[in-house]
Parts: sequence; C-alpha cells; structure tokens
Amino acid sequence: MTPVDAETALAHAPPGHKDELRLWLRMLTCTTLIEGEIRRRLRRDFDTTLPRFDLLAALDRVPAGLSLGEVSQRMMVSNGNVTGLAARLEAEGLVERRVRPGDKRAQMLRLTAKGRRDFARQSAAHEAWVAELLEGMAEGERGALFLLLGKAKLSVRGALTSEEAA
Repeated sequence: MTPVDAETALAHAPPGHKDELRLWLRMLTCTTLIEGEIRRRLRRDFDTTLPRFDLLAALDRVPAGLSLGEVSQRMMVSNGNVTGLAARLEAEGLVERRVRPGDKRAQMLRLTAKGRRDFARQSAAHEAWVAELLEGMAEGERGALFLLLGKAKLSVRGALTSEEAA
C-alpha cells in the first residue's frame, strides 16, 4: 500500500477548490521527499547528518569564519543547537574556534583544511544527488518552476508583517 501524504488526501478536491492549500502541500511534499533522500544518502555515504552538512556549508561560504550567532541565523536554528554541533565538529577536526579580532568575548568558527576537504566531497555528492532527483524535469521546466517559486516566495514575504519576516 502506498503511503498517503496530505497532498494525496486532497487529490479528490475539484479544480479551483483549495488551490492554495493544494499548492502548499505539493511544495511541502516535494521538499520532504528530497530532504529525506538527501538525509538518507548523507548517512549512507558519509556517515553524517543534514545539520552537520548545513553547518559546514555555512562555513564554506565564508572562509574567514562566522560567529555562533551568525551560523544559527543562517541555519535558522537556536544558538544551543549550533554550540553542540560545533563542539562535535571541532572534536573531529572539521572546524576550529578562534577569538573574533577586536572582541575577545566572541568566538568565530571556520573550517579546518580537513573540514574543507570533507565538505568538498559531500557538496559534490549533494549536488549530483539533487540533479539526479530532478532529472525527470526538462531544463525549461526547471527554469519555469524556479521563476514561479520565486514569485511564490515574494508573495509569502509580502504577506508577512515586518515582525514575521525578521
């Protein structure tokens, strides 16, 4: 028996009925399916987790390093989550902590050489996995979907109050 997700449960609704809800559920279903497969492959191929990958990715984008607060903002998680994760990655030699120049109270995280090498391998695999998962769509379809999702993102942001968007 095929598992029924929330989107499938609404499949019987007539066209035009609950379109916004159906669209949101379709986006959520796609995201959940892709994320689940990426998590599975990260565990299988690299014995790692998506949060670890995400932290390494955040640091890879800023070679000079980021504070714990900056990392938590970029990952959209609490400082406590980042602190524990960073400590484990530091113990494995993938990240290092340094005092922020000019502010001895603030610590910066950055990738070590080993962290850069490990992340480069993981990142290349991740990119290939995403391409594989979306290869059933033609290039033009992917481009059109990208543009439409950009419009959806703007619509959502426009509907948020300034407090909610922060």
